[in-house]
Amino acid sequence: SEYPSVYTACKALAPKLGVGAESLRRWVVQAQIDAGEKTGPSSEELEEIKRLRAEVRDLKESNEILKQASIFFARELDPRRR
Repeated sequence: SEYPSVYTACKALAPKLGVGAESLRRWVVQAQIDAGEKTGPSSEELEEIKRLRAEVRDLKESNEILKQASIFFARELDPRRR
C-alpha cells in the first residue's frame, strides 16, 4: 500500500535486498500466481513443463539413435550387398 504499483515497490526494495528489480518483480508475480491472485501457470506447472520438455528431448534423441541403427542394420542385412 506504500507504493502505487508492484514495479515501483520492487524498484525501491530490490537494492536493499541485493537483487535486480526485474528479478524481484518476477518472483512477486509468480508468488501471486501460486497464491491464486493472478492467472498463469503455477510453479508446479512450470516445473512439470520443464520436466516434460526434457523427457521429449530425450525421447527424440533416442528415436534418432534407433532410426540410425535400423538404417545401419538394414544395410548390413541387405542380400544385394553380398
